[in-house]
Amino acid sequence: MSELDGPRLAPASGQPARQLVVFLHGYGANGEDLIGLGSEWRELLPEAAFLSPNAPETLPMGGFGGYQWFELTMRDPDERWRGVNKAAPLLNAYLDKELAAHGLDDSALSFVGFSQGTMMALHVGLRRPKPIRSIVGYSGMMAGVEHLDDAPINKVPVFLAHGTADDVIPIQAMHATREVLANKEFSVEWHESPGVGHGIDMEGLRLGGQFLRSSFDGKLNMD
Repeated sequence: MSELDGPRLAPASGQPARQLVVFLHGYGANGEDLIGLGSEWRELLPEAAFLSPNAPETLPMGGFGGYQWFELTMRDPDERWRGVNKAAPLLNAYLDKELAAHGLDDSALSFVGFSQGTMMALHVGLRRPKPIRSIVGYSGMMAGVEHLDDAPINKVPVFLAHGTADDVIPIQAMHATREVLANKEFSVEWHESPGVGHGIDMEGLRLGGQFLRSSFDGKLNMD
């Protein structure tokens, strides 16, 4: 597997980036799937560069333009755990390279994940050597909740949003994730999108953008 790369947007300020927002797409998609969210948030976050790398693996059965962070085995928790661990080194290498290129450290980094990308955001985002700024997760869940005590983790502020009609990853998965994080004394905000399936509605988009803005402005609990 080669180095990660994908579409990106420069800061709306026209100045060097002071923040990095990294989108992690879902199974079968690619970086183009989420980079449009950056266009929605550029004015809200004028100092942020938005990056949306393609996941490292092409789909096993082909699939035009589609990628996966790991093989999709939604009903096997052990496979999900092995999957996020397998993909993590490439994502961490990408993050290290991009942060260095922009002259930034992890305190300037936030993740926005969707579905399988939310699993990656929560896995890598909590385990970086130094705390990142925040994590926004749409329509996803945490992989390997039973492994949270296996190694040191950073209590990064988290926002989760999920559609009540999601038939791919049921909304109960979001609530299970937020309860685990809350029990570990994380700062967790969450939003239910009524009648929404496996996707992001405008309210979830608005709240996610506001959460990122608040985290970069230092208005969230970073303990």
